[in-house]
Amino acid sequence: MGRITEDLIRRNAEHNDCVIFSLEELSLHQQEIERLEHIDKWCRDLKILYLQNNLIGKIENVSKLKKLEYLNLALNNIEKIENLEGCEGLTKLDLTVNFIGELSSVKTLQGNIHLKELFLMGNPCADFDGYRQFVLATLQQLKWLDGKEIERSERIRALQNFAAVEQKIREQEKAYCLKRAKDKEEAQRKLKEEENKSKMERNHTGSDGHWYTDISTPLSPSEDSKGYIQAPETQEGQCKEKKLDDREDDLEFWNKPSLYTPESRLETLRHMEKQRRDQERLSEKKKKVKPPRMLVTEDGRALNVNEPKLDFTLKDDEKRNQIVLDLAVYRYMDTSLIDVDVQPTYVRVMVKGKPFQLVLPAEVKPDSSFAKRSQTTGHLVVCMPK
Repeated sequence: MGRITEDLIRRNAEHNDCVIFSLEELSLHQQEIERLEHIDKWCRDLKILYLQNNLIGKIENVSKLKKLEYLNLALNNIEKIENLEGCEGLTKLDLTVNFIGELSSVKTLQGNIHLKELFLMGNPCADFDGYRQFVLATLQQLKWLDGKEIERSERIRALQNFAAVEQKIREQEKAYCLKRAKDKEEAQRKLKEEENKSKMERNHTGSDGHWYTDISTPLSPSEDSKGYIQAPETQEGQCKEKKLDDREDDLEFWNKPSLYTPESRLETLRHMEKQRRDQERLSEKKKKVKPPRMLVTEDGRALNVNEPKLDFTLKDDEKRNQIVLDLAVYRYMDTSLIDVDVQPTYVRVMVKGKPFQLVLPAEVKPDSSFAKRSQTTGHLVVCMPK
């Protein structure tokens, strides 16, 4: 699941040279964020905040954003309007397609005197009989509701019938809350069942994902031999069977009927996360382990190898009776990452674990050889007396 971190905000603040304390606009949509946190400490100057299409379940930690003008929390898991009293400059609030059933919680916005636009369509409360009249009478500073302009005559009628509408809204809220409580109980029951199922699966599988039988069960000699001979086939069959089971579980998950609730949204995301993790594990297993580079043949002949792909020169210094290798290692590379091995017929240099090996044109004295780094170029120079 995603979390709001300083690094995440900086990555989304390129338009402000990655400086976050003076940010005026921030977009964190579609990040699988479950909790609204830290923003009020790190980005006090925000005017526009986009958080749509996440998994945020509660409005919190935004009360210190005094300059905030537009807050977009559409397509989240919010069930109640709260904790926005401190957002003194708020003019537009988008809560489209959430799970707000407590319509009376709009009263918390009465102190936001600059609020002109509010979006609540797609929430359970928007289906309440008297929904629009209740909001219009409660929030008299509003100019637009769900993209529709509020006319003066419409507000007057809403205020005149407010007592009856409020009573009606209270009754519908109560019925919704009872239904929501049952949905939560059902979600908890399902979650517990899934946890028990996962525990049982873990108890029957090893760390490598293969299924094992109880080792205390004795086998007859014939069964034991048979099992030993067919072990690879059995193991392969078990893997195929497990893949088939996973595919069936996936089909069952997507085909089973489900209510549209905050819990079902979380369940769907966690199922997709599990699929992604399983796929990554499968991909890792499929990756072939790269065999080590052959440096010496079976008959003892050294090979020329340049795995780090470095430029080099090899000179025969007849005046000093030595062979000089100039290897263009990276200028700022730490010398501790370089290892030199001189043999009578070849020289080997390990650069960050990658081998560079060169067969020499004449035999050299390993004990008298030495290596040094150039202070100007960083090149490695190996001097090898003949």
